[in-house]
Amino acid sequence: MTIRGNTRLALRGIGIMALMLLSGCDVLRLGVVGHAGPVAEGQWHLYLVVGAVLIFVAGPVLLLTPIMAWHYRLSNTKSAFKPKWDFSWWIEALIWIPPIVIVIGLGVVLWTYTHLLDPYRPIPSPQAPLEIQAVALDWKWLFIYPGEQIATVNELDIPVGRPVHISLTSGTVMQSLMVPQLAGQIYAMAGMTTQLNFAASRAGVFHGQNTQFNGIGFQNQKFNVIARPAPQYRHWVDRVHASGQRLDAASYARLSARSVIARPVFFASTPPNLFSHIVAQTPDKAR
Repeated sequence: MTIRGNTRLALRGIGIMALMLLSGCDVLRLGVVGHAGPVAEGQWHLYLVVGAVLIFVAGPVLLLTPIMAWHYRLSNTKSAFKPKWDFSWWIEALIWIPPIVIVIGLGVVLWTYTHLLDPYRPIPSPQAPLEIQAVALDWKWLFIYPGEQIATVNELDIPVGRPVHISLTSGTVMQSLMVPQLAGQIYAMAGMTTQLNFAASRAGVFHGQNTQFNGIGFQNQKFNVIARPAPQYRHWVDRVHASGQRLDAASYARLSARSVIARPVFFASTPPNLFSHIVAQTPDKAR
């Protein structure tokens, strides 16, 4: 291969690496690094703490290993390794005290953040939480607003600054809801309910998805969480009420069928206790 050919190959490699690095920027921006609520912010702080501990533990090993290998290389006859096997309090302290401190520190961090990031833990706020009922279907998400008596499919609208309490279930197989910029991952199963509490601290559009494989349409089961200022949120509710489309038994039967919808769907009214009826279905009937 000629010098020109080697140069072209090297430039292609550099270009591919640059594209890979740039493509990763969006992943960081749409994850906890770009947190938009107190829950995701707490998760980001936890990652920073764990990262600092990892650097403290692994850093000296990664740094000293090549230094020791170079210093005591075979060709360096002036620095022969001749250990004196004897008891040393300093060595014993260095071996035992740092690991004990690390384990105790991690235990405190784990205890604190386990309670702080508990999905069942309500978000402290003077405002009452917005109640939403989420139903995982194949391959879409149904969000019911019992207080507003409306429902949406593949779009979750919330007011900025107000806590959100979601009750989750599945109308089919087990699935998992995750909105990285707002909250952690939580599973939903047919015939059972679970909870998720979060809030949005700023307006924006945040991406949510199902992270549990559930068939051929799994990759398309995504939705947007749109955080709006309170006046805009009330205006959005009024617009959904004005749409006129009702979520009745026939509409739910069509939704529960395995399909991928191209755009969000909005329902101006919902039957009472729809969520409870879905939960009461047996897993066999849910499938």
